Amino acid sequence: MRPKFDEQLRQLGIELTQMGNMIVAAIQNAIEAFFNQDAEAAERIMADDELIDQEQKKIEGICYQLLIQQQPVAKDLRTITAAMKMVTDMERIGDHAADISEITVEMADSPYKMNTDNIKKMSAEVIMMLLQAVEAYVEHDMEKANAVISHDDIVDELFIKVKADLIKLMHDYPDNGGRAADELMVDKYLERIGDHATNIAEWVIFSLDDRIIGGNRG
Repeated sequence: MRPKFDEQLRQLGIELTQMGNMIVAAIQNAIEAFFNQDAEAAERIMADDELIDQEQKKIEGICYQLLIQQQPVAKDLRTITAAMKMVTDMERIGDHAADISEITVEMADSPYKMNTDNIKKMSAEVIMMLLQAVEAYVEHDMEKANAVISHDDIVDELFIKVKADLIKLMHDYPDNGGRAADELMVDKYLERIGDHATNIAEWVIFSLDDRIIGGNRG
């Protein structure tokens, strides 16, 4: 029985990696579409969110099979529980990619005036956090998970800088306040993605050492 159980656990890691790749691509494409004001690409991202939801259900199905068909020991139970919690955060990240894309569609024909450096840095940082958080789970790497948690401070600092950029934009271009408000929402979605990546990393730590952690932040 144990070899079959271990194979199912291995498959669980593969599917989590697949879902991680899907949400990373969704965020990358959503930000690219936002900066390019590409409504067509944004609409595709919104439609593809259903694929992320389907992958979540597939992973949850594997977890339920492991719980029902096997008799997991404590460490295995933590691993499975962590996976089920992680995919909830991952699905929400996919939702945020769709949220950003919806803003892109709504504002595609609006003039664009903004210093994009900080928000581009912010998107790169949260993508890196996502990749490392999923890798930490698959590789059982507590050090990498802790690095993700520490890195959230950088994202929070960039969030503040982007807000400052937008305040200046609204001051310099009062007629562009609606666009600035939508850009602030994109900034907030990226900050939430950083929080979800942190949650994922915290669940990795839980799976490895059974440490009690705080509740979800996003």
